[in-house]
Amino acid sequence: MSTQKVNINDIAKKAGLSITTVSRVLNGKAEQYRIGKESQEKIKKAAKELNYVPNQFAANLRTGRSNTIALIVPSLNNPFFAGIASRINTEVRKFGYITIIGDSDENQEIEKMELQQLISRNIEGLIIVPCGNEWEHIKQVYDQGLPIICIDRYFEELDLPFVSTDNYDGAYSATKYLIENGHSAITCIQGVRQSTPNKRRVNGYMDAMHEAGIVNCGVVGDDFSVQNGYLETKLLLQQKNRPTAIFAFSNTIAMGCIKAFKEEKVRIPADISLITFDDHPYLDYLATPLTCIAQPVSDISKIAIKFLFSRLNNSDETKTQQVLLKPKLKIKESVRRIS
Repeated sequence: MSTQKVNINDIAKKAGLSITTVSRVLNGKAEQYRIGKESQEKIKKAAKELNYVPNQFAANLRTGRSNTIALIVPSLNNPFFAGIASRINTEVRKFGYITIIGDSDENQEIEKMELQQLISRNIEGLIIVPCGNEWEHIKQVYDQGLPIICIDRYFEELDLPFVSTDNYDGAYSATKYLIENGHSAITCIQGVRQSTPNKRRVNGYMDAMHEAGIVNCGVVGDDFSVQNGYLETKLLLQQKNRPTAIFAFSNTIAMGCIKAFKEEKVRIPADISLITFDDHPYLDYLATPLTCIAQPVSDISKIAIKFLFSRLNNSDETKTQQVLLKPKLKIKESVRRIS
């Protein structure tokens, strides 16, 4: 089977027309050069029969546009970021663009490398979930004119546009719900310490605890991973005075908690309560559906794309947009009321 790519020479030969005429029709210039409808139809029919695929790279050189958006996330293994990638891709497609997705693997050096590689591919805009607290490489590209929107994680000290969840409000609500159910020995297992969402979640947890007069606060962990949740839970279960509730800062951390509970034969919520930040359909299918803080992922994605394309179309002359959306506490079966 031949793998040779069909070109305009093949189409011209099949249609019985000149290469110049074929080129003008395929580039949408038929009306400009007054090419007849019959010739246009011949060319389109020949192109279809030969399964002609336009050379997008050549088209990019002619127009200076790539119709390509890039998305960089910290980990596609994390269901939360995989969900964001899916929704961003859906929204971008509505504009006739495609999305190139990069995974920084929670490594800032990889993030920098991927950013440079994506820029070399003539992307028109970037949506990024930064994986660390260094921002110079992102700000430099933004200042050079590339439209950039941060989602989920962002930099509070910069004027970079971002769309995220009100992480403080979510963590405060989750902790307050545990306290209202009689819990005071509450330990939270955090994610990447320097990330803005994590810091805001710690603040929300601490404020809720202190407002209730609870001074013994417990914050452990350092990564939004299953392994982190597993190891920290194993250690917590070895303590003489176990916490009565654990607040996992992501559903991946919560999965690690559940694995440790199963090994230690600890029941949810009879022996210990568990609440998690982030919602996902699979949480409803666990033996004990998890109470969670649901982030408005769909709204975050839609607003981010709206901001990005308003900049691409030069229709946004306003100041930098920075938006926080309210999360929702979804009460299920993983928190027990205690006296």
